[in-house]
Amino acid sequence: MDKKEFQIAVGKRIKQLRENKKISQVELAALCNFEKSNMSRLEAGNTNPTAYTLYIIAQKLEVEVFEILNFNSNSLT
Repeated sequence: MDKKEFQIAVGKRIKQLRENKKISQVELAALCNFEKSNMSRLEAGNTNPTAYTLYIIAQKLEVEVFEILNFNSNSLT
């Protein structure tokens, strides 16, 4: 997996976890104190989030950081 594939996988996983919690992208961005456009870029895999960014997102989604990084072929379908 190269860098871009990793970013896309992380973004898809954030989106999946967010949708499982029935939270809109705008709501999650607001909870994290991010711009909506930044959350959009994260979910699209167009940016490489820092560890702290993943920590904030995990806190607001009420999951552990490892759950964001727990992506495999089954979790992204």
